[in-house]
Amino acid sequence: MGSKKRVLVQSLLTAVVLVAVGMLGFSSTFYGEALDDAFFGLALASVVILHQRVGPSWLDAAWTAAGMAVLGIVDFHFLHYPPKVMAWFSFLGLSSFAIMVLRSIWSQRRRMFLYAWIPAAAFVMSDYFASSMLEWTAKAHPKTLDLYLLSFEGSLRTQLAFVAGQLYARLPSLHNLALIAYMGLAIPITTIYAGRLVRFKEGAFPAMLAFLVTGPIGILFYNLFPASGPHNLFRSNFPFHPFPIADLPRLALAPLAMPGPRNAMPSLHLAWTLLAWWYSRGLSWMERAIAFAFLALTAFATMGTGEHFFVDLVVAFPFALLICGLCAYPVSWKDSRRIAAILVGLGVTLAWLAMLRYGAKLFWSSPIVPWALSAATMAIAYIRQAKFDAANEAPQIATPVPERVARLRFNSAVAQSE
Repeated sequence: MGSKKRVLVQSLLTAVVLVAVGMLGFSSTFYGEALDDAFFGLALASVVILHQRVGPSWLDAAWTAAGMAVLGIVDFHFLHYPPKVMAWFSFLGLSSFAIMVLRSIWSQRRRMFLYAWIPAAAFVMSDYFASSMLEWTAKAHPKTLDLYLLSFEGSLRTQLAFVAGQLYARLPSLHNLALIAYMGLAIPITTIYAGRLVRFKEGAFPAMLAFLVTGPIGILFYNLFPASGPHNLFRSNFPFHPFPIADLPRLALAPLAMPGPRNAMPSLHLAWTLLAWWYSRGLSWMERAIAFAFLALTAFATMGTGEHFFVDLVVAFPFALLICGLCAYPVSWKDSRRIAAILVGLGVTLAWLAMLRYGAKLFWSSPIVPWALSAATMAIAYIRQAKFDAANEAPQIATPVPERVARLRFNSAVAQSE
């Protein structure tokens, strides 16, 4: 393609990008449905992390701030949309996203920017459509299995979700930190993907694929075991008025009609942050610290907010292992460690769903049983993932070897010819 034609195409693509950003940023429908939402706003704002990690630039930062200001002025001053704090986060992310797309059109490093904004767009879009999928799940399952989860919680002889909920209510600083971590789920995901993209290039793709498919696959499991969490079950009685543990063994277990989304089993929030922690291996200590901090705070927030019972977090471990195995496409399907990750992850996840539904008597036989099963599940998933991680690293390490051999042969041939 000639230089004039290339510039023309690039100019047309630039116009398309700017028009698309304007249509999204100035749409009253999109503003009301997404831009002023806390989860969506933080997810979109996390794009800035990816942008500045892949192509750090003060000029881009200035253009991002300018774009945010333009979107805010038009929406609030001229279109008179109700001002919302989270909308500014959305404007920031939308502006940064647009600049990344433009960089992929005009920059010499277009491939790296493409690797950044295309997965980011897919993740933000999945966040936007998640509510529709949850609404469908709630309609498909008018009754939930929360009483079975409550029974397991009691079999531990302590109701950890209520303990976390009381701490969450009584400690404002911890409450705020945990809530930020819970709502800012995209931050560790973006941080870890950006770190892997800079360090491993295409080797970062399995991680982003795992982050992307966790939601859709998780919704399949929501349909296998629909549950809404202790807050929706107890309403205003959570967290200071738990069901008496002494009465739980006599609780009649049956599906229960109740409001709320069916998004408790397993905890996808914990699965995402656990994946971020696992994929942070090999990155800087700061990136690993961010991943671990979000993992710990998210684990607390999932129970503290009443969105999850403790067992939802336990089942997230084998579920995350399953996702790792499915998405590690550089590793051969014949590799026993990949097969083990998939089979163990899927098998243990399904086993828990079956035991929770039909094994209440087993859990109540002794408090040792539920505690031992929980600890063993998390330990097995963690150990299996560590072993599988070694297999997953092998292709990345092995890939450059043929290139180095070819280079050595070429240099040797040149030396002989001289």
